[in-house]
Amino acid sequence: MKNILKALEDDARTTPEKIATMTDKSVDEVKTVIAQAEKDGTIVRYKTVVNWAKAGEQEVDAIIEVKVQPQKNVGFEAIAEEIYRFPEVRSAYLASGTYDLALLVAGKTMQDIAAFVTNKLSPIDGVQGTATHFLMKRYKEDGVIYDDRGGIHRLTVTS
Repeated sequence: MKNILKALEDDARTTPEKIATMTDKSVDEVKTVIAQAEKDGTIVRYKTVVNWAKAGEQEVDAIIEVKVQPQKNVGFEAIAEEIYRFPEVRSAYLASGTYDLALLVAGKTMQDIAAFVTNKLSPIDGVQGTATHFLMKRYKEDGVIYDDRGGIHRLTVTS
């Protein structure tokens, strides 16, 4: 099962037939594994990584570290849920270290992200502080290397 999932993680467009050849399993077996993984939530969704700069759509990304006061009986869960429900938040993680949450946030401009922090994030009860780090250049995302010298390159997947 792991090698089937890894093949899909590397390229969601890989056909069951190709995966069967890669894994030495039957096409029906591959389709069954994929269907079960979709049903039980092992496969969460299929994703396309887009180089928005090349598509002519600039966006600004930032990593925001958030220090929060955990709530009695629920810890970080309730405040994390309140935060990750904002559409600006692409990813949210409980993290170790000085800050408790790490967020990946997107906006059209740096001012959009600043407004998010000021107007939506900071006023939440329990948020004690934030540190915003604007991402200046994308080198690699989801295993894909962004190369200014000749395009996008996927890393070779080996077992």
